[in-house]
Amino acid sequence: MPTALTSHPRSDTFRIPKRKRHVPEARAQVQRILKDWALDGELAHDVATVATELVTNAVRHCRVSLAQVEVTISIRGCGLLLEVSDPDRERIPVPRTGDDQEETGGRGLLLVAGLASRWGHELRPFTKCVWAYFLLPEESR
Repeated sequence: MPTALTSHPRSDTFRIPKRKRHVPEARAQVQRILKDWALDGELAHDVATVATELVTNAVRHCRVSLAQVEVTISIRGCGLLLEVSDPDRERIPVPRTGDDQEETGGRGLLLVAGLASRWGHELRPFTKCVWAYFLLPEESR
């Protein structure tokens, strides 16, 4: 099992069924990958939190029956890229402004924006991908 950042694979991908009960499995898998890559501490916590939010959004908002949600984690440049894809290209993520104080939920993308260095989405030929990029600590590069 790899222990140093330089000895791990540069990318890992897994899929889960689009069901709420599989969200904790996705978080646990992200945590296992980061541990295998010797990434821990605050960065690992932030990546797992953002992964949970993005997977939850994909599960909640994807309107394609029997879909799967794909999660990819990769090292890119000086950072870590987290990508969560689903086949519903019609539902684009839009962060709430926080103006409606009585509405519960819907502020997860604000959390993503606060934890990741940057985030966004892109339409691919058959999927929509929502991504978040995290800078790696100097000692992990």
